[in-house]
Amino acid sequence: MWRPPQLCRFHLALLQGRPKPWPSPTAFFRRNLGAPPARWPSRPQALWKKALSATVLGVPLLFGARYLTAEPQERRRMRLVVDGVGRFSSPGYLEVMSACHQRAADALVAGAISNGGLYVKLGQGLCSFNHLLPPEYIKTLRVLEDRALTQGFREVDELFLEDFRAPPHELFQEFDYQPIAAASLAQVHRARLHDGTVVAVKVQYIDLRDRFEGDIYTLELLLQLVELMHPSFGFSWVLQDLKGTLAQELDFENEGRNAERCARELQHFRYVVVPRVHWDVSSKRVLTAEFCEGCKVNDVEAIKTMGLAVRDIAEKLIKAFAEQIFYTGFVHSDPHPGNVLVRKGPDGKGQLVLLDHGLYQFLDEKDRSALCQLWRAIILRDEAAMKAHAAALGVQDYFLFSEVLMQRPVRLRQLWRSRLLSREEAAYMRDMAREHFEEVMAVLKALPRPMLLVLRNLNTVRAINTALGAPVDRYFLMAKSAVRGWSRLAGTTCQNVYGASLLRHIRVIWESLKFEVALRLETLSMRITALLVRVLVHLGLVPKTKALYEFLET
Repeated sequence: MWRPPQLCRFHLALLQGRPKPWPSPTAFFRRNLGAPPARWPSRPQALWKKALSATVLGVPLLFGARYLTAEPQERRRMRLVVDGVGRFSSPGYLEVMSACHQRAADALVAGAISNGGLYVKLGQGLCSFNHLLPPEYIKTLRVLEDRALTQGFREVDELFLEDFRAPPHELFQEFDYQPIAAASLAQVHRARLHDGTVVAVKVQYIDLRDRFEGDIYTLELLLQLVELMHPSFGFSWVLQDLKGTLAQELDFENEGRNAERCARELQHFRYVVVPRVHWDVSSKRVLTAEFCEGCKVNDVEAIKTMGLAVRDIAEKLIKAFAEQIFYTGFVHSDPHPGNVLVRKGPDGKGQLVLLDHGLYQFLDEKDRSALCQLWRAIILRDEAAMKAHAAALGVQDYFLFSEVLMQRPVRLRQLWRSRLLSREEAAYMRDMAREHFEEVMAVLKALPRPMLLVLRNLNTVRAINTALGAPVDRYFLMAKSAVRGWSRLAGTTCQNVYGASLLRHIRVIWESLKFEVALRLETLSMRITALLVRVLVHLGLVPKTKALYEFLET
């Protein structure tokens, strides 16, 4: 008989603070086949089931009897109670809640645009939590990705006179004062150099530097007040650790150098395009680069209109950023859809244009190696390796960290059945974030500080892949990149050995092959186990239980 899917016992136990993972197939058979019954047993119904049945039937009958014998005033109160309960699931209630979410989202956008700078960046960050926030927030906050603030032509002229001692029309053959995009720190104008080259000119908001210290102080004060009222909600340490990194975003010369380094390190990916910087018309507040047309990476309709495959775009996006995280260590920390464009290349295939290289984080080799091996261990459900490599990153609660890293439930000895979170999995993640908030904060505090922005990158790419319909298995693709990255990192220790490059190449192939084989064998083992259990149930050698049903479902 079909029953609605439920969370596995392990996750229900975890939410209660007492994790009890599923037994291995060996233990499962040892426990269930110790004394197989000769025929299908007819067990008496459990006491709790009888009590539940009596409650379901008895409560409405008692309520009806009470209603018929009650006074008119009492009947009115009873009707109000019933109406109130029904209202929470009625279409009218859902409409009211949707309107409430929409008002709150509109207020957030208005506040972010009014205050600008860091507030817009915070709003952009919320867009990546599409698995936790209601859809009204996600749709409304997307305007902050490239349609936030604008400044007048007088302010633009004033900034150019301060930085170049010349207005834009003297530096460029053409300069369009109407911005084509506007985000947290700057707006972008289309222009043409004197040699006819079309360029994009990123102009910082003229008062941004003057307001930065004040914005940081205000946010620190607000976070301290929140922490005073809600001690478990302590995020002030995050701002303390990241404000130096955020300040680097104000230096556009640093952004230009980051862009050139990104282009060098990803040059073997022919589909990755980083606009070339024109240094002669750039400064600390103005960045001029090659103009690249394209649609936002999460615009499915535009991608299909260009004749490109959404699956191909998603795969290229994941591979490019996985290369940064697991191998180069120089990680783009703000890859929201406004900063990643899609265009058709000369070969007719999709290209990714990476923009806004102001916010980068460097992950050292030791942490990269541990992260590579941890990701591989999670995919293979290797609990011992998960524990060891999480400890190498400073985290003791390896299971909770694995779920924070993956942003979905991790079921030991059970592979994921879908690329997308099910409704039950999403509910579990919300419950975990709410009920284990202090433990999550402890995990984040224990991590190396660069990992905070790496987690931002991972969550943003996850959100984009979800917006594209999850056409590829992000977890598996990133695991393959992690295996390759770890193999190459390990190979650097024998650089001085003759023929080291060949040995390194062989090692990469060997480790990738081992991972593929291990994953296929694990999948095959689980399928064979499930098949055997179904056969034994069909033959009547194993009793049908709720736990057995959940085991087969997962």
